[in-house]
Amino acid sequence: MKNLLTLALMCMFTLLNAQPQDTTDPNEEKSYQRRAYTTKNIDTGIVPQIDGILDDAIWDSVPWAEEFTVSMPNNGDVPKRSTKFKILYDTKNLYVAYRAYHEDPEKIENRLSRRDNFPGDWVEINIDSYFDHNTAFSFTTSVSGVKGDEFVTGNGDNWDTNWNPIWYAKTNIDEEGWTAEIKIPMSQLRFGDKENHVWGFQVMRRDFGSDERSTWQWVPPNVNGWVSNFAELHGITGIKPAKQLEIQPFVVANHHVFEKEEGNPFADGSETSFNFGVDGKYALTSDLTLDFTINPDFGQVEADPSRVTLDGFQIFFGEQRPFFVENANLFEFRVSPLDAGGSFGNDNLFYSRRIGAQPSGFVNNPTEAFENRPRFTTIIGAAKVSGKTKDGWGISFLESVTAEETATVTNNGVEETNIIEPLTNYFVAGISKDFREGGSRISAKLTGVNRKLSNTGLEDQFHDQAITGGLDLWHSWKGREWQIRANYIFSNVEGSAQKILDTQTSFEHYYQRPDADHLTVDETRTNLTGNGGTFSIGNYGGSDNLSFQTGVTYRSPGLDLNDIGFLNTADEINHVTWVGYRFPKPFSVFRSFRINANHYQRWTTGGEYLYNAVNTNMHASFKNFMNLSMGTTLEMYDVSQKALFGGPLLKRSPSSFSWLNFNSDSRKKVTFGFNISGGQSIWQDKGAVNVISTGFWGGAQISDRLSFSINPNYFKSNRVLQNVSSANFNGDPRYIIGTVRQETFSVSMRLNLSITPNMTFQYWGQPFVSKGTYKDFKFITDPLAHTYTDRFQLYNDTQLSYNDIDRLFSVDENADGLADYSFGNPDFNFLQWRSNLVFRWEYSPNSEFFLVWQQSTTNFGDPAKGIFPSLDDDLFGASFDNFFVMKLTYRFFNK
Repeated sequence: MKNLLTLALMCMFTLLNAQPQDTTDPNEEKSYQRRAYTTKNIDTGIVPQIDGILDDAIWDSVPWAEEFTVSMPNNGDVPKRSTKFKILYDTKNLYVAYRAYHEDPEKIENRLSRRDNFPGDWVEINIDSYFDHNTAFSFTTSVSGVKGDEFVTGNGDNWDTNWNPIWYAKTNIDEEGWTAEIKIPMSQLRFGDKENHVWGFQVMRRDFGSDERSTWQWVPPNVNGWVSNFAELHGITGIKPAKQLEIQPFVVANHHVFEKEEGNPFADGSETSFNFGVDGKYALTSDLTLDFTINPDFGQVEADPSRVTLDGFQIFFGEQRPFFVENANLFEFRVSPLDAGGSFGNDNLFYSRRIGAQPSGFVNNPTEAFENRPRFTTIIGAAKVSGKTKDGWGISFLESVTAEETATVTNNGVEETNIIEPLTNYFVAGISKDFREGGSRISAKLTGVNRKLSNTGLEDQFHDQAITGGLDLWHSWKGREWQIRANYIFSNVEGSAQKILDTQTSFEHYYQRPDADHLTVDETRTNLTGNGGTFSIGNYGGSDNLSFQTGVTYRSPGLDLNDIGFLNTADEINHVTWVGYRFPKPFSVFRSFRINANHYQRWTTGGEYLYNAVNTNMHASFKNFMNLSMGTTLEMYDVSQKALFGGPLLKRSPSSFSWLNFNSDSRKKVTFGFNISGGQSIWQDKGAVNVISTGFWGGAQISDRLSFSINPNYFKSNRVLQNVSSANFNGDPRYIIGTVRQETFSVSMRLNLSITPNMTFQYWGQPFVSKGTYKDFKFITDPLAHTYTDRFQLYNDTQLSYNDIDRLFSVDENADGLADYSFGNPDFNFLQWRSNLVFRWEYSPNSEFFLVWQQSTTNFGDPAKGIFPSLDDDLFGASFDNFFVMKLTYRFFNK
């Protein structure tokens, strides 16, 4: 596998090198005409007044650009309502005027929301000032005055809403419809240092009433790519890249109120702290920007939703901290960029949630001891440099240092301090090069983690060094309709012999698996290396509207990315094929319709066959603006190398799963939707697995300023082959499993109040309960038997006894009256409440004042109770932790 991937990479590299002199436009085969607009420099001292009213004479310096074309739903049609715009500029700013016609101005949807929520009617301009046909800066203005801004990468595949430039917008409703004026400082754009410029750009309008989107530059539905199909903006001369400088200091006050714990010196009922720091942005050159943060605070960030998993796999949480979210796609390196997805979809060389996470070191404390440990690891500082040159070179560097963290333990009046997280440096570096006007790309990434472990007592708990890297090649042809991609990644982790042993035997690797002839545990190793890669080829929609992709991805047993990246499992080869058909225009009752089919296969790198499944799904939007999607997956063969947590392969039951989602008309004041999914084992294993999940969501736009939504979800499953524990009997391993019945219920609630576009209240709350009860305990006898009942032997009543005080099951397997081994009661009832109430006031451009109230509690209830009585008794009856945060920021910037 490694040799095949290396050969593919070499072939692609040869292909790229053979084409630098090729001046052929990769979009040359398109049948439509690229449009152009010529703007004018107004460096005369007279500029438009940004008030939303188009009465400034200076606008007469340039003509209106009209004749928009529908992009959805009826691509290519004339819009129901027309739109036009003008563009002016001077050395400091770009100015845009819009006129959006509407025959009945009283029906214009004038909803308010927080920035980047894109409510109601809006207009938008995307600017490819790099003119690289791949990246763009997007500025959206809603009729209510709400601004939205996004940094676009990947030719429109990635839209980063956490990019927050400084710009200005005003709107006005009149008898002809509505108008808007915007001013974008040149310092917020990126462009080369030259005399004459050509920029790519696109202007779009969303008409909320008809749910129609129209663009000035028409892009046919069978043409792939977004930024690469922009119109051209001509006439820009004599501007120089501004030396952008923005400094944003902040101060934070925190007050924590919690239940007082008798005898615990660390839990006296309250805690108050103050913090300060600074964020900044500086344009190193016209192409490169430095972002930095010193002693950052993310107290205004919403808490993660609650989840419980029984399969051992890591839970992937999205990033919400502003410093790490902005331009995040420039630092990511997806291990398996396959469109059909799979269990490996989140694997990445860089997972920013590793930086500043909860301290993970542990200390063996007496049960009567009290411990005080920080919630998160302190980020001393972080900086990143990113940008793209006019020659197509993309550059990204990130450096972050987190502090050494300690836990204070007191036991019978004796207090001691233990280090639980070492001083750590994180590093990410990336470089990329575009060829053929963005039609081909080569990129590389390198990451590093270095920890100061000496004299910390953590030498056997952490890797002292971890290095990962990768090379990615992407090539397209025939108007980007055909695409081929290959990448190669590697990792090397170093540490003590004990830590590397723990890594080899961890969930991601399981070198100790007894039936894996290709795996061997080496207790003397002080490093572990691995590699992986992906190769895929696909067609993304030509004149026949049929698309497909097929690809293979692999991970060697020693691949380990989790010091700074994300990896669910190593030692796997995955094959995926996806075929999709898209109807280009509305027909019958459908506004849009597409159908997909997928095939998945999986092996270990030792050649053990693990998985074979097919899936089909469809997605429909109706002419009454409702939406429906559904799908079915048939798992014909499923063997898990993880289910017994280090034990042998375990055959799981062939199963069939189906799902259906429905959403009502999103334009209405009251909206709703539901989803239902379910599945069961089939064929010879019928009865081994039963799963059902259902959810509902409802929303109400109570007024233009106030909205509310609620989303309850319920999940229930019954699985006969659920791992419980492992033991040893007369030298033979015992892999103990049970039948588990799991129920999970949660409700997410949101309330949004927008007083003005710059002053908002947001509330989110979620009660969560997940309970599991086990029965029919047994041990594995033949893990790969054809029928599930032949894979285990049940314990009988004389073999199994239970001690309710110790919550231990004792097993007398040979019935000699003596316990041979024991295991704990796995029943659980986990409850959690989390909520955030955030008041945000942007009192000056990008300067904000936050008031935050976070509330949380975690409890473990009686598994014998039902989930709804548990919510009342064990969750809402429990004490709550309350966090109050006040944060003030002010942004200084050069105008």
